[in-house]
Amino acid sequence: MSKPPATRSPTQPDTQPLGQPEFQQDAPPVTHYENFPVASLLCPPALRAPIAALYHFARTADDLADEGDASPEQRLADLAAYAHDLQSGVPSARWEAVFAPLRGVIKTHALPLSLLLDLLDAFAQDVRKTAAAQGYATQDELLDYCRRSANPVGRLLLHLYGVADQASLHRSDDICTALQLINFWQDLSVDIPRGRHYLSDQACAAHGALRQDIQSLRLTPAVQQLLQAQAKEARARMLRGAPLVKRIPGRAGWELRLVVQGGLRILDKIEALQGHNLTQRPRIRAWDAPLMLLRAALM
Repeated sequence: MSKPPATRSPTQPDTQPLGQPEFQQDAPPVTHYENFPVASLLCPPALRAPIAALYHFARTADDLADEGDASPEQRLADLAAYAHDLQSGVPSARWEAVFAPLRGVIKTHALPLSLLLDLLDAFAQDVRKTAAAQGYATQDELLDYCRRSANPVGRLLLHLYGVADQASLHRSDDICTALQLINFWQDLSVDIPRGRHYLSDQACAAHGALRQDIQSLRLTPAVQQLLQAQAKEARARMLRGAPLVKRIPGRAGWELRLVVQGGLRILDKIEALQGHNLTQRPRIRAWDAPLMLLRAALM
């Protein structure tokens, strides 16, 4: 299971991947770095091209939603056209490089289109909320966004691996949601100045944290408690999903172990900052790899 390429996935170029991607010749190249492996050398060779096709689909949609200087209206129109091309099965020339390999993957592996459409719906929601400078009223609303922005990727990958039992699906959801939440708390110093709001009103109220303090990147005791609680919740969710690594065999299972440990290592760094992730972005570094490998081996 690779890191979900969600709308706010950790795709910043200052973070090096755990393994360089390796693809079959007919797979589209990955041109963005990831905190976690995407179709890396640990991935079963037969699944590298399908996973790369799914990644390229989501990465392109993410770029439509988040890159460049297009207006929100244009972004939403592009995402709607992208969704139409996915559903029609006859994509326009604009995205033929994305949909040509994806069509074969969908057909060969009988992938549910609903999961891919959930991703696009989440991207569109992010565009609308960012344009309106809106946040999330409740934790349930935030988790519903994660359900569509992150969880579909894990379920699609389990589909490729032939794993479909309910316990595994729920654990996959926990891992993917945890990764999305970890990314939010990792990127506060970047997102808040850009008008992105992922700390829910409900969570802020529970800790007495004021929006004006958060918007000003002011670390008060209440904001510190809020951020520490969010990291604790993400860790609990990740640990709840972690037993899934024993359900995925071989190299894919090892990749998932590193995905889980990558998320937990970022949480280590977030927690060590004691709330200062409000103004500092913790990163996975090359020297974190030995510890992550050891922890992966002990899972």
